[in-house]
Amino acid sequence: MNEQSLSVRDAVIQRRSIKKFNGQPVDREDLLKIIDDAVWAPNHGNREPWRLVVAGGEELEKVFVLLRDLAVPKWQELSTEALAAQMQKFTLAGGYAFMIVPEDPRQKERLEDYAAASSFLQNMQLLAWDKGIGSCWKTPGFLDAPKFREALNVQPGERVIAMLQVGYFDELPKGKQRKTSTDIVTIFGE
Repeated sequence: MNEQSLSVRDAVIQRRSIKKFNGQPVDREDLLKIIDDAVWAPNHGNREPWRLVVAGGEELEKVFVLLRDLAVPKWQELSTEALAAQMQKFTLAGGYAFMIVPEDPRQKERLEDYAAASSFLQNMQLLAWDKGIGSCWKTPGFLDAPKFREALNVQPGERVIAMLQVGYFDELPKGKQRKTSTDIVTIFGE
């Protein structure tokens, strides 16, 4: 854990998506504190259009079984070693947060809610990074699978928009070059 908080700029520039976790669990209380702060994400009309299903500690085994069943084709036919290798992308994460948003029938509100939930997720990633916890925001196809929705108690009119893996890591991935304002900005009227 960092003794001194990062500046906002440093957090934005230094944060990386972590895809190789080391298997160390994330304390549930740390994850809940991150969520308590992340709720300050901007959201139109203060609707707070989100809810999360969080897994850490003893719940992780149940999540691993669910992910195995949904994400590893024909897992029953794999050797124990091959299955373990396939599952490492799931089992080495130290915790999970699944973001659920309402699917408002009004397009404007639905887009605002998605944007607000995305801001919430970015807040979570930055706050976790400040605590030395890595994260990776994923949107696998199985988020819409009926079995997955049922396991997370997703209701009609709701959608799971993200699987956020959190955890500790041993190696910091190198950042890739990003576009600059020169590449992406057109000055109005020019």
